[in-house]
Amino acid sequence: MYLTWLDSNSWLIEIGSQRILLDPWLVGPLTFANSDWFFKGSRSQERPIPENIDLILLSQGLEDHAHTPTLKQLDRKITVVASPNAAKVAQGLGYASVTSLAHGQTFTLNNQVEITAFPGSQIGPTLVENGYLLKELATGLTLYYEPHGYHSPQLKQFAPVDVIITPIIDLGLPLIGPILKGTNSALEVAKWLQPQVMLHTAAGGDVIFEGLLTKFLKTGGSFAEFRSSLEKNNLATRVIEPKAGDRFELQLEKRALAI
Repeated sequence: MYLTWLDSNSWLIEIGSQRILLDPWLVGPLTFANSDWFFKGSRSQERPIPENIDLILLSQGLEDHAHTPTLKQLDRKITVVASPNAAKVAQGLGYASVTSLAHGQTFTLNNQVEITAFPGSQIGPTLVENGYLLKELATGLTLYYEPHGYHSPQLKQFAPVDVIITPIIDLGLPLIGPILKGTNSALEVAKWLQPQVMLHTAAGGDVIFEGLLTKFLKTGGSFAEFRSSLEKNNLATRVIEPKAGDRFELQLEKRALAI
């Protein structure tokens, strides 16, 4: 299994001989509702569009997960699997094959990778987006992704899971609460799933963030503190801090197949 972190929530996952582009933001700025004054993410250099993509996987319909300028640059013939909210974005951009995956539903990619949707981040009072469990069918190796730290107890029945990509550091706003549920939520899901490896997502990488919102954002926790918490709970999980743009191989032990 190979991973490439592409800044923010964007990942290239190579699993089961398939190349999956996850929540890609690769070109142009990142804004919400075109409100640069409120929030803007930018990088000095755009990320190259990865080649030979087998699947685009979208966890949410918001711009930091279903980034319209990036999706416009990608080949509309690439298959898309997405939360119902993100599926509407892809369909509106003219993608030819879009599967809307509700919680509990599964999609199998070229008989190599099984993707199951779980309840993920809550956006507003009623909308719950997707987290995903990816399983390499040939080996049984598994990877779980949830970008805001909202983990469904339904995951427990699939333990152990080999790799978890989720926030490890907290990010929030005074009086409003968490945007990213890191330290405690990450430790809880680590206890549930007993992963071999955990990686932090939603970090800035090579990105510069500007706007009014950034003045109020507060972070909490650290990688060192999280590693210490894992040790105190007798978890042998390795915490990897990837460098944006670097492709690396995960050395994983094959364990008993998840149910």
